[in-house]
Amino acid sequence: MKLCIGCGERFDTPGWECPFCKATPTRIAGFLAFAPELAEASDGFDPSFFQELAPLEENNFWFRARNELIIWALRKYFPAIDNMLEVGCGTGFVLSGIEQSFPDVELCGCEIYSEGIRYAAERTGDCTLFQMDARRMPFAEEFDVIGAFDVLEHIDEDELVLSQMYQAIRNNGGIILTVPQHAFLWSQADEHARHARRYNAKDLIRKVQAAGFTVLRRTSFVSLLLPLMMISRWRQRVPVDEYDPLADLRLGGHINTVLKKILDLERGLIRAGVSLPLGGSLLIVARKGK
Repeated sequence: MKLCIGCGERFDTPGWECPFCKATPTRIAGFLAFAPELAEASDGFDPSFFQELAPLEENNFWFRARNELIIWALRKYFPAIDNMLEVGCGTGFVLSGIEQSFPDVELCGCEIYSEGIRYAAERTGDCTLFQMDARRMPFAEEFDVIGAFDVLEHIDEDELVLSQMYQAIRNNGGIILTVPQHAFLWSQADEHARHARRYNAKDLIRKVQAAGFTVLRRTSFVSLLLPLMMISRWRQRVPVDEYDPLADLRLGGHINTVLKKILDLERGLIRAGVSLPLGGSLLIVARKGK
């Protein structure tokens, strides 16, 4: 069901004109915009970063490994999905991977920044893309799965976003979340990315359950590389003027390959049922309903 941006009434008609109050979302660059006042900038992220990030994602070991973990989790926990929304789809790298792996699933992607939607449109095929504030979702019981991949840490009101996800998901549907983990890894990288926090598993699980979800799986990842990550992040604790936030994404081919193989081994452990207690990132899978 759709929720009117004007009067809040539910409706299920083609298009977005409300049959009750006739309110209609505006458009930005041809895409529906549900929060146009936030489309250019906010405190949570610098949209100019998309231009630098987009060409690096496809070959970087971490982005590729995270995509494969997300796709595995979708197949494992939600094998019969008909539709899915990715919140904070960025440049569309995750969406494009899901689209290739699930060609029959109706995919939607939203991004608060209109700049990101332009890149996502170039990467994806039949995905429906729109601009939206995750704190105000114009949907009720609409999606089988909602994913948010390294998004919640940018939002002060993360519990509000989780409650909005619960509202927008059909009964027995669910969420897949990835977030950066462990406060002791906080560094200049987090500050540049405008993170509000790094999570611990207990805190995020509490927030997910408070929103009404039942947690099906939690595991850390980037666990086998945690010692290297600790060294790298501790070196970044003292801010430097010459800091390059994309340095870790420009790794040479051989190093990138080795690191990807290590994360492939880690994913094998997760697929075998091992829930890793420590790691640079955290995966949560949860369901709406028992």
